[in-house]
Amino acid sequence: MQIKYPLDRTLIIGTRGSDLALWQANFVKDSLAAINITAELKIIKTQGDRILNLSFDKLEGKGFFTKELEDELLAGTIDLAIHSHKDLPTENPPGLIIAAVSEREDPSELLLILKDCVDVRQKLSLKFGATVGTSSNRRKAQLLAYRPDLEIEELRGNVPTRIEKLRDEKYDAIMIAKAGASRLNIDLSEFHVEVLTPNEIIPAPAQGVLAIQIREQDEELLKALQPLNHPKVAKELSVERTVLKLFGGGCHLPLGCYCRKEDGMYQVFTSKADTGDDFPDRLFLEADSYKGLAEKVVERFNKDRKFPSSVFISRDISEQSYFRKALEKHNITIEARSLIRTVPVITKLDSYILKHVDWIFFSSKNAVEYFFQLDPLLPKAVKFGVMGSGSEEMLRRKGYFTDYVGVGVDSADVAIEFAKLANGTTVLFPGAENSLRSIQQKMSAHTKVIDLPVYETVMEEDIELSTAEILVFTSPSNVDAYFADNLLDPYQKVIAIGKSTGKKFDEMGVKYILPFSPDEVGLAEAVFGISS
Repeated sequence: MQIKYPLDRTLIIGTRGSDLALWQANFVKDSLAAINITAELKIIKTQGDRILNLSFDKLEGKGFFTKELEDELLAGTIDLAIHSHKDLPTENPPGLIIAAVSEREDPSELLLILKDCVDVRQKLSLKFGATVGTSSNRRKAQLLAYRPDLEIEELRGNVPTRIEKLRDEKYDAIMIAKAGASRLNIDLSEFHVEVLTPNEIIPAPAQGVLAIQIREQDEELLKALQPLNHPKVAKELSVERTVLKLFGGGCHLPLGCYCRKEDGMYQVFTSKADTGDDFPDRLFLEADSYKGLAEKVVERFNKDRKFPSSVFISRDISEQSYFRKALEKHNITIEARSLIRTVPVITKLDSYILKHVDWIFFSSKNAVEYFFQLDPLLPKAVKFGVMGSGSEEMLRRKGYFTDYVGVGVDSADVAIEFAKLANGTTVLFPGAENSLRSIQQKMSAHTKVIDLPVYETVMEEDIELSTAEILVFTSPSNVDAYFADNLLDPYQKVIAIGKSTGKKFDEMGVKYILPFSPDEVGLAEAVFGISS
């Protein structure tokens, strides 16, 4: 049905009636008002609002939250429908199109924890064996991959209802999208809040984005809505939604997919499991074009693909580590042995050193371990900065939260970011003797830098050659130790943790892969992305 009208008439916006849906609809209404188009809301109840006994995975992406709005749009009783984009099926009904997509709200997840259930020494700050509420198999699979001790229970209802159930202590913690809490401006101060970034818990395709749907033939309205459209977001969503479509569209796979454009490159993070109870496979890919990127992602998840048979890594890996579980799922043999050993260089710490320190920055897990072996008497207001999630986790085990976590493989970028944060303060850098000092070198002249060597590395002797298909090197020292007596076979591929490690291979003229993040998740993603 084609309806012709001047845009000076009042448009009718179809929306669900939840607090979040009404916020979204009013946001679009206000955006239309800003371009001199008036609109009013019509609340429409959907099947998803009526069905309260099914998990969201059986509802999202299958039209349960959208069909009634689309029916009224086709019937001409509303002019446009506002959806959470992640709720939409991958195909529009005949006669309807997405006219515009919003800017993306932060697609991070929030883990809301009752304060008496917090344990800073545990990953995610949640006590051992805690009960977490979520109806998303995507979230469940990724949570259990990090913390297999957790109990996951169904949680339904709109955002305020779910938070109220946490207040009533029906759960120790719940997981919700940050976008919803931000849009509703909900006060979460009564809870401990862990913000899980999109590369920690990969969000649902199109999470955090609004879709404005109209009739295909309403060309005048389509043109009028373009000031509300964000083409950059639309390109990123096309990757995520195509991945969803190629995996079966509306099926309730525990699938997370997030695409973003950074420094001219499209980066795609994907997590997929068979069920919420299964350990998920994760992949990170990047390309200079979004076209064809979704197909490359799905190709890597082909069940018939051949995985590497063996991987060497130059450090010890525990039986319960994420990296080990991710690889052993595909029967990949792991050869884990450190090529260096570390020893302390001091056994006592002068308490005067810490007296006026504002920040303590750790570049490695070893730095955390050896520093706290000195039983430091810390100033009450001291803040902690770390490089990478591995150092953060080690600091947690010592009972401390981090105030800054440097993410990524480029220590120079982290240094610039931290230098701004710590400008004008006194920063202590516990670390290795003769370290590269990549963070310290970027500190401003107004920042007092105190270097504190707490350990040194010693190379092992007579290091054996590895015949593994993939070699993972965790530090420049490990590279030096291995290649002092060994050569790389032509069939072997190399993964380097951090740009300083990669620089060693640049000097050798050896190709290598840099994981997105220098932690066990990033390493697993890198191995999964290598075709044997």
